[in-house]
Amino acid sequence: MEKEGKLKKHKILEPLSFKKPRYSKDLAEFAGIVMGDGGISRRQITITLNRITDKEYIVFVARLIKKLFDVNPGINQNSQYIADNIVVSRTGIVDFCAKELGLKIGNKIRQQIDIPYWIKDNEKYYISCIRGLVDTDGSIIFHKYKSSGKYYCYKKLSYCSRSFPLLKSVGNIFKKLNIKHRFTKNNYEIRIESQKELAKYFDLIGSHNPKHLKRYENKV
Repeated sequence: MEKEGKLKKHKILEPLSFKKPRYSKDLAEFAGIVMGDGGISRRQITITLNRITDKEYIVFVARLIKKLFDVNPGINQNSQYIADNIVVSRTGIVDFCAKELGLKIGNKIRQQIDIPYWIKDNEKYYISCIRGLVDTDGSIIFHKYKSSGKYYCYKKLSYCSRSFPLLKSVGNIFKKLNIKHRFTKNNYEIRIESQKELAKYFDLIGSHNPKHLKRYENKV
């Protein structure tokens, strides 16, 4: 073992294979999803979504991972919360995400993550990335108020992040797309409040999360 064994390659120690994808709209959306509700450790990528409200979206994300990397992710239930973890256990994919996609390993907020440059420089890519970010860390909220004895309700889009570079980049992309928005007073949130601008968001960017689409279309 000392002379020869430790020098031999053992299948059990070899990294598991995966398909290495090229830059694309799908890959940019995956990056947005990971920056939103994902986390990267040295050996795994984990995306955590609500087991009930994101039930259909979990299927979409799992299929996207399979399409990009030709790997079937695991889907594990978190018994403490109403959450499912979509898990990719491939050190090769982790290295690819870190070195070639510019995604950070470890605490996203402590590192103040931002949208990678390869996405920022391509309109098709940053539109897809924004979709991934908002589909995970965004929401459609209903604003209700009373005026002259009548009740009114209209929809807003809210996107939240504790990473200021990321939030600023999302705002800059909205500006490039001519989507009017505002930063809230706490500086952790961007809102699209005009119904015209909200319609523009769904026309230009859209959503792959049925939860958002149903709320936007007033089906819930």
